[in-house]
Amino acid sequence: MRNCRWPGLGSGLVAEEPLIVARGLVKRFGEFTAVDGIDVSVERGEAFGFLGPNGAGKSSTMRMISCVSPPTAGELRILGMDPVRDGVAIRGRLGVCPQLGNLDTDLSVFENLTTYARYFGLSRAEARRRATELLEFVQLADRAKGKVEPLSGGMKQRLTIARALVNDPEIVLLDEPTTGLDPQARHLLWERLYQLKRQGVTLVLTTHYMDEAEQLCDRLVVMDGGRIVAEGSPRELIDRYSTPEVVELRFAGGAEVAVKLDGVGERVDALPDRVLVYARDGDAAVAEVHRRGLSPSSVLVRRSTLEDVFLHLTGRTLVD
Repeated sequence: MRNCRWPGLGSGLVAEEPLIVARGLVKRFGEFTAVDGIDVSVERGEAFGFLGPNGAGKSSTMRMISCVSPPTAGELRILGMDPVRDGVAIRGRLGVCPQLGNLDTDLSVFENLTTYARYFGLSRAEARRRATELLEFVQLADRAKGKVEPLSGGMKQRLTIARALVNDPEIVLLDEPTTGLDPQARHLLWERLYQLKRQGVTLVLTTHYMDEAEQLCDRLVVMDGGRIVAEGSPRELIDRYSTPEVVELRFAGGAEVAVKLDGVGERVDALPDRVLVYARDGDAAVAEVHRRGLSPSSVLVRRSTLEDVFLHLTGRTLVD
């Protein structure tokens, strides 16, 4: 029995078990361990994220989930199947948006979708219907007859997402979906992905943008060095590992002044260009800084973010 989640844009088998289950999952390349024994489960209809810096193991994990890279060790089940034995069947039910674009520049925008649809056995008429519908969804209908090359980066990424949906997938995998895009393009892409999530499409994405993870993910794991260092919803992770507010202080003499801030707030982290004071009341922390006779060149009080969580867990920022 298939339940429609979006007219022509996805449906899935009703199942109690998670769509993705990994236990002790390992991926090695020679002597290098890219993924070091992680446990992950992704439920139907949720948006699940892998958050971490470059080299954390996110993309290696996604390649195993997309059945293009076999696990070295551990257990991995996708849609109740073994990706090593049942890779072809699993790939037919996945939509994949790779980090590096691989659109066919010799074909038109419309043909990129219809040609891809034929790989999944769709009839010519059904492929054209899907392509028309999906180009409307990603707001590229007016570019249907044009070539791919003149499209902006954001347009190409939306076209890649449309292509990933052409086979009516149960899971859509997105590897760094907005890397290199300008803010306007990122927000438009987020809006399209949010619409898919609202219709029950299961999204699995990697990102090193904390705001992207907060916007899109119901749950996420923070990865570092091939391991999972934290798991939960964005709000749960912030509540667990940070404080409600953060004060960013910059001093003319650099971050060396951090030693004079001991006891201001709950924690003080000195970065090369600024000092972060984690506090429940940011304004009270600022008042204490001035009471101690310190004069920062700039002061910013803001709410805690997932980047603060990552800094606390690994000692470095997400973009390092």
